[in-house]
Amino acid sequence: MADQVNKVRRNFVESVTTEVIKQLLDALLEDSILNDGEKDSVLEENSSRADKARALVDKVRKKGDAACNKLITHLQKEDPTLFFKLGLSCVQPAPAPAAELQAKQELSLTLIPTTEAFWKEKQNDKKIYPVTKDNIKNRVALLITNIKFTNERFNRKGAEKDEENMETLLKALGYEVVKHTNLTGKEINDALMEFSTHPKLKATDSVVVVIMSHGKLGAVLGVNAKHGISDNEKQDEFPIDNIYKHLGPERCPELLNKPKIIIIQACRGERAGSVLVCDSASGDCDDVQQSASSCEEDIEDDTLQCVHKEKDFISLLSCTPDTVSYRQTDRGSFLIQYIVEVFNNFAYAEDIEELFRAVMQRFEDFPVQNKKQMPTKDRCTLIKRFYFFPGLSAV
Repeated sequence: MADQVNKVRRNFVESVTTEVIKQLLDALLEDSILNDGEKDSVLEENSSRADKARALVDKVRKKGDAACNKLITHLQKEDPTLFFKLGLSCVQPAPAPAAELQAKQELSLTLIPTTEAFWKEKQNDKKIYPVTKDNIKNRVALLITNIKFTNERFNRKGAEKDEENMETLLKALGYEVVKHTNLTGKEINDALMEFSTHPKLKATDSVVVVIMSHGKLGAVLGVNAKHGISDNEKQDEFPIDNIYKHLGPERCPELLNKPKIIIIQACRGERAGSVLVCDSASGDCDDVQQSASSCEEDIEDDTLQCVHKEKDFISLLSCTPDTVSYRQTDRGSFLIQYIVEVFNNFAYAEDIEELFRAVMQRFEDFPVQNKKQMPTKDRCTLIKRFYFFPGLSAV
């Protein structure tokens, strides 16, 4: 914040009015940023308006970032025209690492909105994916949740809560949610193919795909899946690699150079060496046998535009390879619980990679330490930072 004030110091001194200077001094006095003597010295020891402005800025700047943030916040209220002319932003304090989160009752249960100023500050940064208000109006997400299986023993109790929580979060982030429940592997693939032709993709800034089911290494299982079958026996499954094929530039050019965020809540094996214990007695897991996944062979045509085969993706998988992930039967999976918690509280100021890192850090904070689960960022090809800017469309 002090750096931001330094950058606009000259323009502030040239543009701020005497009346606004007095209003800022009164506000900073109420905040205990300045005392009576400091306020009086700005007004009485400087004859010109510019000197008063210069003295005010310098006094606050020397008091550090918190004081500068207060000055910027009050300027936005007292003279919004000057505030935007200077390109300032009164960003809230940076979110603490997830491992340092406060007690649950101190966290917001709904999405904290970003500020218009924070969005404006990011608009000209070439290291950030562009986001406009029109883009936000055209956001679309795919949500697939398998809850009930042909074999009722494999029903995923608590997954209803995951579906509800993710739908609420995605809508709060500005996404129209295309929702499917209880699909076979083929139906999941068909849903991805249909989604890749959605009319909003051309105008959106990003997409989110969330798939929640039982799983194994490299695949998500359909509702007709069987547990305990041999690797060479045909299984009802959806290869995760198909997501990248369907949404990649060859099959979905509308998403070229746009972030594609993938979240998969499913086991990737059945080993018990790295699992998460539920903090209640009612726990469950999404584990089945593992199998290897395959990658599509690269094809290039010199007569067409050459683009990266796979770019602008980021995926968060619920656990490391070969291990299981757990859910509570009354509250849903830990992954989705923590995603909602982290996004609600920190998406206003953090990009997607930092949000995913914070979700991963939450898995360090458990009362039972003899079992673990660690989500994994996978196939991250984002070349810039992506911010959701939650609540911007309503500003």
